[in-house]
Amino acid sequence: MLQPDTYKDKGARKLLVQELKEKGITDEKVLYAIANVPRHQFIHKDFRHHAYLDKAFPIGEGQTISQPYTVAYQTQLLQVEPNNKVLEIGTGSGYQAAILIEMGANLFSIERQEKLYLKTKKLFIELGYKANLLLGDGSIGCESEAPFDRIIVTAGAPKMPNSLIQQLAIGGIMIIPVGDNNKQTMHILIKKTDGTLENIALDEFRFVPLIGTQAW
Repeated sequence: MLQPDTYKDKGARKLLVQELKEKGITDEKVLYAIANVPRHQFIHKDFRHHAYLDKAFPIGEGQTISQPYTVAYQTQLLQVEPNNKVLEIGTGSGYQAAILIEMGANLFSIERQEKLYLKTKKLFIELGYKANLLLGDGSIGCESEAPFDRIIVTAGAPKMPNSLIQQLAIGGIMIIPVGDNNKQTMHILIKKTDGTLENIALDEFRFVPLIGTQAW
């Protein structure tokens, strides 16, 4: 059952947007999405009054909902345009997915934990979000729907899964944190028109580990 979206919630989102601006998020489309997606619907009711703090929270099954800054940071790097075909690896709570949908993405999102998959699928129906939610091994991607204009990985990978690279469209962008279980470096991978890859390493983060047949 959905929780009310109160004036207090909307005010808290405005304050969150201001905080993200101060931390370096400049993409107005990303900030607009953050301001419009009710994050409190994606976390346990016990954290209801902390939903708009820039913090991660547990969501069960050993997973977390990323802090808003991390979501905004990855989304800004992804440079999503309306109707881009986007593959998300790790649906989790569905919050990142909702941000991408709010920005007009044609979203395909894969989750390996059945409980989270079913919970998010139900929540999206209640919220009216339309996406292609899939249950399976995200590390192998979704070959039947490839190529994708954008790919976003929301778990830390020890390497870049070749299957995902192959499913990235020419001119496409993949955002993926790569490293060990303690910390990862955020990478932008751009597939150029001649098929070669440009790999840009950026800041360090800490994500839950990517698990799957192509992850290790």
